[in-house]
Formats: sequence, C-alpha cells, structure tokens
Amino acid sequence: MANEKPNQEGHDCDGDEVFEIERVRQLVSLMKEHELTEIDLRQGHKRIRIRSGQEATIVNASAIQPAMVQSAPAGTNPAGTAPAAEPENTTVIKSPMVGTFYTCAKPGDPPFVKVGDQISADTIVCMVEAMKMFNEIPAGISGKIVGVIARNEEPVDVGRPLFRIIAD
Repeated sequence: MANEKPNQEGHDCDGDEVFEIERVRQLVSLMKEHELTEIDLRQGHKRIRIRSGQEATIVNASAIQPAMVQSAPAGTNPAGTAPAAEPENTTVIKSPMVGTFYTCAKPGDPPFVKVGDQISADTIVCMVEAMKMFNEIPAGISGKIVGVIARNEEPVDVGRPLFRIIAD
C-alpha cells in the first residue's frame, strides 16, 4: 500500500507523472462512465481541471460538425484594445470534442488544409484523436482558411478554436 502514495516531488512511487496524457485519457473515460461534468485535481503546484460542457459521444465522422462562432462586429472590443482588422464574415471553426488535434492523416503527409486554401463545408480540415479513435473533422462551412490556431499534436477541448476562415 505504501507504493500507492505519491512521493514529495509529486510523482507516483513507480516514477510515472500524475498528469501524463494517458492518465488524462483515463480521467476523461471515468467522467463519461460515471456521467461527471467536472474533475479538478491538484498535486503540489500542478493542477488539472477537466470539464464537460455537453454529453460526450463518439459519432460517425461525417456527422461531426464543428462549432462556428462569428467574429464580433467591427468596433466592439470588450477588452478595450484596438479591434483586429478582420472582415465581419470571419468565422472560427472549433473542436467538437476533447482529444488530440492533428493537421494531417499521418506523419510526413501534407496537412489537410493550409492558410489560403478554399474549402467547402464537407472538406476535412483536421483529425481529432479521442480514446484511440481518429475522427475526421469537416469544416462545416465554406470559405477561405485565414488562420490555423491549434498546433499539430496539441490537446484540444470541446469548443477550442482550431481555424479562422472567411466564410463565403
């Protein structure tokens, strides 16, 4: 039983990091299994908080529709800084699920999309790996890619901005 307690450095006695990605995936699985909406763990100066804003389900990739957000109208900026010089029809494609963001199907392949690409609503813009399932994410809207916000192999949450596009 002594091996189950973490040591003073914040590691398990077997040497594994408490907040490694596999443990995070296990926590997400437990959240789904027990219908939890939030887990908040702290160990020393480290903290991990996982929240679920909606019921998590695995669906057919063609049924996944990323969330879209219209940019605020020009001249409105609650932070008090100068507004960005983006057209009003700029839209953000957000992650529909928690997982790992991938810009291409496999290492060495070209990215699904890049800045300047013209896309349609059914264009696959990325993959999000969740629970060892690779889900192709369609754009959900047509337009021109003007920004890739997330980085390849970066963990993403539901609603995390992935791309900026100028909608047609």
